[in-house]
Amino acid sequence: MVVQWYPGHMTKAKRQMQEDIKLIDLVIELVDARIPLSSRNPDIDEIGKHKARLILLNKADLADDHKTAAWADYFKEKGFFVARADSRNKGNMKAISQVIQEACKEKTERDRKRGIKNRPVRAMIVGIPNVGKSTFINTYAGRACAKTGNKPGVTKGKQWIRLNKSVELLDTPGILWPKFEDQQVGLHLACIGSVKDEILNTEELSMELIRLLLSQYPGVLQQRYEVAETEEASAILMEIAKNRNCIKRGEELDYGKAAGLVLEEFRSGKLGKITLEFPAKEA
Repeated sequence: MVVQWYPGHMTKAKRQMQEDIKLIDLVIELVDARIPLSSRNPDIDEIGKHKARLILLNKADLADDHKTAAWADYFKEKGFFVARADSRNKGNMKAISQVIQEACKEKTERDRKRGIKNRPVRAMIVGIPNVGKSTFINTYAGRACAKTGNKPGVTKGKQWIRLNKSVELLDTPGILWPKFEDQQVGLHLACIGSVKDEILNTEELSMELIRLLLSQYPGVLQQRYEVAETEEASAILMEIAKNRNCIKRGEELDYGKAAGLVLEEFRSGKLGKITLEFPAKEA
């Protein structure tokens, strides 16, 4: 299936980020730990060059722990500071604060030599739609500063948020890039909900996800839905519809409802801790 989504406000948001970057000490890039490479906007490296960089592997609570550790090593080798996060969990935030201070150590030292004390680190939060930026900000700040929603496109404009005496954050809208050169990237983004479901064929998408799970996590579908994993993805979706009583009027199977169920249960972690990319294959 072909996936593309680039609404007009994203062009404006990218231009605004290019303007604001001169005010910034640190770029905090949230990626989805289930697809760390696919959820990185390639434009961010250009926008954030010459700035300290932190990759936050968000939604790590939904991802395969072994693969998350491998991704953390992968990004550290590329020169990034790295931290894992579950943006809803306040318990993560102390460790993330320490990484932020470490990432900005040189800047703090330069300030000290110039006689500038206690100037807060100015960090820009960037990432694709629905990666959890606003939830992270609210959890970090301990209050509702940013509007949240479990769908892409909630944050439309920028806003400065003073988290504490040492960190100020600039929240930015989630932006994709105009064209996914690799359709596997588009597929991964659609699977995690960073592309609006309304513009997708969710039945086709769910079958693509089923194929990925059969290949990478054999046994997961059988355990969750009591289906045989020896069949084609379309036959498995049919069995899921039967077993979960996804029925339209007239006793016809409702494939759309079954597809939505598979996608929702993957996205919410009900299928288990799953990561769709592994760095050894990407490096």
